[in-house]
Amino acid sequence: MGWKASLIRPYARWMEKRIRVWAEQPIEGQQKVFKQLINKGENTAFGRAHKFDQISNYQDFTEAVPLGDYEQMRPWVDRICAGETDVLWPGKPAYFAKTSGTTSGTKLIPISKESLPYHVGSARNAVFCYVAETGNAAAFDGRMIFLSGSPELEKHHGIPTGRLSGIVNHHIPSYVKKNQLPSWKVNCIEDWETKLDAILKETQGQDLRLIGGIPSWVQMYFDRLLEISGKANVKEVFPNLQLYVYGGVNYAPYRARFESALGTGVQTIETYPASEGFIAFQDRQDQEGLLLQSHAGIFYEFVELTRLMEPSPPRIPLSEVKKGINYAIVLNTNAGLWGYLIGDTVRFVSLSPYRIVVTGRTKHFISAFGEHVISEEVDGAIEHALRQHGGQVVEFHVAPCVSPKEGGLPYHEWWVEFEQEPANIEAFCVEIDRALCTRNSYYKDLIEGKILRPLVLRKVSQGGFQRYMKSIGKLGGQNKVPRLADNRLLADALEKELRLE
Repeated sequence: MGWKASLIRPYARWMEKRIRVWAEQPIEGQQKVFKQLINKGENTAFGRAHKFDQISNYQDFTEAVPLGDYEQMRPWVDRICAGETDVLWPGKPAYFAKTSGTTSGTKLIPISKESLPYHVGSARNAVFCYVAETGNAAAFDGRMIFLSGSPELEKHHGIPTGRLSGIVNHHIPSYVKKNQLPSWKVNCIEDWETKLDAILKETQGQDLRLIGGIPSWVQMYFDRLLEISGKANVKEVFPNLQLYVYGGVNYAPYRARFESALGTGVQTIETYPASEGFIAFQDRQDQEGLLLQSHAGIFYEFVELTRLMEPSPPRIPLSEVKKGINYAIVLNTNAGLWGYLIGDTVRFVSLSPYRIVVTGRTKHFISAFGEHVISEEVDGAIEHALRQHGGQVVEFHVAPCVSPKEGGLPYHEWWVEFEQEPANIEAFCVEIDRALCTRNSYYKDLIEGKILRPLVLRKVSQGGFQRYMKSIGKLGGQNKVPRLADNRLLADALEKELRLE
């Protein structure tokens, strides 16, 4: 064991004990955060407009502050950009995190000096929990690679602005930064394919111990790495590789392909970061779900997904959530977001401590026929079918086909890129439909009532999704392929842009 690992192990155990303290007192933590946020927000323009000085409890807050997404927040951000201070949070933001919105175009999410430590430290805490649980700190004795956005920041109305991963790169602890790859110069390359070539050159021959990044783009790195090296798996290239840290998408459909690419002996840690706040992370290898950060400057609210489209949907605090229900998650943060619908849906798998799984996006669903199929259901269905019939999936997308050109009943259309096809593709499709019927009774009723026909699978040629993402300027970085949609925008683009087998 190296000297860094020797020092990290006791520190990780100490940090893990601190995490357990707040994890065991989540409601008290939320009450404390709530009071701090209201006190801080009282003298802001938003606080004055919404009478924060008259808020004494949660009920007052829900009556004073409406739910909203970025479009409702944009006028307040515009005031910050115009030079005002004390708009959403005291002073000016330390940074703007730039994200791409589906309907809002580029979004500027404020990050304050109070919220920044949680953005920086939460992934570290996830790794420390792993070290405390397993005693394995060997990752700190070698190189670590983080596939992320460029750390080069632009000034937006005087405020440093960039991708969240690029902002965080400026604040990585020195004991990690010395081991970090890629280099600053390579990380600043904007073109993903050029950047990937440079990363491959930098990592060849290195003692790589930890890899972090979104699965789809890490897999691109693995594919090129194995092609260049001629090795059977990544573990043969980097014998001391210990950990893969990921977030941003459901890992389950990638699992078989990743396990094949990685080789044996590599553990995974899941995180739930967002530009709006670092929400949760995997704190145990032997427990389902991610530990909700109840103390981290975010006061959470939840709306049952089935009621989200009501004019004034009822919202509840953390203390009132139940297991097994899909909730739209609402954030109030120490960067000045108030009643903010982040667009994600979660389900609680534990209430002591509070652990969640991310089930999808509020705008990523199919309900063309009233079925309201969500991401968690399609992810689970294809994962089940892969376990039953073999095969490995690179990427997929599901969309409704309401008026088939060939005539007949409408159906769900699955666009799937395989690394390895199942031996029996027809049986594979039947298994997906069967699994989806088990998970969604409305879909089952539509199939059995012959309102819908069983799914139709379209095989996408190798590299097809990458070509599509490149064509829209979203190859690499933190960009993700939406797994499903209630429209045919992506499906029609795929049909137009890609060669089908």
